[in-house]
Amino acid sequence: MLGFASLPTNAVTFDKAFDRLIGHEGGYSTDRKDPGNWTGGKVGLGTLKGTKYGIAANTYPSLDIKNLTLAQAKEIYKKDWWDKLGANGLHSAIVFQLWDFAINAGKKRAVMELQQSIGVTADGAIGPKTIAAVNAHDLNDVLLTLTAERLTFYTSLSTFPTYGKGWVNRVASNLKFAAQDN
Repeated sequence: MLGFASLPTNAVTFDKAFDRLIGHEGGYSTDRKDPGNWTGGKVGLGTLKGTKYGIAANTYPSLDIKNLTLAQAKEIYKKDWWDKLGANGLHSAIVFQLWDFAINAGKKRAVMELQQSIGVTADGAIGPKTIAAVNAHDLNDVLLTLTAERLTFYTSLSTFPTYGKGWVNRVASNLKFAAQDN
């Protein structure tokens, strides 16, 4: 293992990450088949409030999704996702990939897939053991294995036939970012 603990951890700033993310996230959508558009997190459960800029009714049921501004979405992504990821001490190329995955599939799921990719206990929480294990591996190995875990997770979902093409395109775009960031 080559390791990369001495490489920069802040090359991908939040602003840069947000600009990339928002390229994947669309405008206002009320697709009735999307569980995220419902306040109850399942199709037909709760109120159909939709998703805007990737901010979904199932995660923010009391938010006025339809009238959400881009600036408000950016604040939410910073406060609730970037700051709470707990990935300080990891290379920023991994932080971006993990953050984007967390937004799309949930923080615990994304962290568990990262942990599986490096062979540590997959408990869904980033702690000193996870950080040390990630930093002991080759950066590209972590990026590629995490991406493989992400794709495997997506293909296991019952909604893959409907939304899978979009998820795969998002991952493909993110692989290009990984190549730039390493």
